[in-house]
Amino acid sequence: MDCGKVKKKTVLWSDESKFEVLFGKLGHHVIRTKEEKDTPSCYQCSVQKPASLMVWGCMSVCGMGSLPIWKGTINAERYIQVLEQHMLPSRRRLFQGRPCIFQHDNARPHTASITTSWLRRRRIRVLKWPACSPDLSPIENI
Repeated sequence: MDCGKVKKKTVLWSDESKFEVLFGKLGHHVIRTKEEKDTPSCYQCSVQKPASLMVWGCMSVCGMGSLPIWKGTINAERYIQVLEQHMLPSRRRLFQGRPCIFQHDNARPHTASITTSWLRRRRIRVLKWPACSPDLSPIENI
């Protein structure tokens, strides 16, 4: 469905974000020569193996959907799990059987053939989103 001809109140907007978090051990490295004495200005903090968290969410004029959080990044298989476990129940709760259009951007997991096939098999109408477009979705402000 073309984004220029859609009623905004029928859209389920969605997006995900990645956050780097400082899990793991915080370490200190000393940077000084043999001639230097041990001073605090010689210490440099470092993080070993920072982890990343992904957060996915959806919203409509009817309210907010669920907000799953998981470690690591997202691929098409994991995205489909998010859609099954979080988007579908959120859509049922927010729209209560009324027709709606699902919006997501052109991230690779969203446009992967297994994702588009999954959406097609479930007859989920998807709002066409222009490639390389600025993020104009209202969920970007949340």
